[in-house]
Amino acid sequence: MSRSASGSSPAGHPGPRRDPVPVPRLPVPSSGTTAATLLLNATYEPLCVVSSRRAIVLVLAEKAVPVDDAAEVVHAERVSLAVPVVVRLTRYVRVPYPAQVPLSRRAVFTRDGQTCVYCGSSATSIDHVVPRSRGGTHTWDNVVAACRRCNHTKADRSLAELGWKLPNPPRTPSGAAWRLLGARTVDPRWREWLGVPESVSA
Repeated sequence: MSRSASGSSPAGHPGPRRDPVPVPRLPVPSSGTTAATLLLNATYEPLCVVSSRRAIVLVLAEKAVPVDDAAEVVHAERVSLAVPVVVRLTRYVRVPYPAQVPLSRRAVFTRDGQTCVYCGSSATSIDHVVPRSRGGTHTWDNVVAACRRCNHTKADRSLAELGWKLPNPPRTPSGAAWRLLGARTVDPRWREWLGVPESVSA
């Protein structure tokens, strides 16, 4: 039996190939650009850290505006945009935050300005003011930044036994910025918005 010469395709055979409609490509930061951008609420309160690509998408969609830019510029067919380091949302977003800032080594270093609370030198470790072997807790009011020498000298002794005094009692930090600092490295260009000391390393 001869095959039908009809112009219609046989059953199960795909129709004529159609090229997909081209979609405009968004500018994407190269591997050499900044990898993260600080996202501020409309009230300039720090919200979170997003990828540079996500920040660019927010700016192009007019959901955010650049506040501070990097020197790098990304290019697309019709768009050239400086890579944003800090962006601010155009509309206020209410975000429920946890009641307490997570305790971490990085956050303790940030709170104490990267310095040993006992001698003022560069901090390299954390110390429990009341040693854990004596019932001390791993909480904000009992953990401080310390240098290796002071940590070794103090060991499991109390401050009274050593005749040492703290310049200020350790406290739980508060505010949205601190919730960001406990989990990542701080870009120096974010300090103005996070309110962290200059001694915090990037």
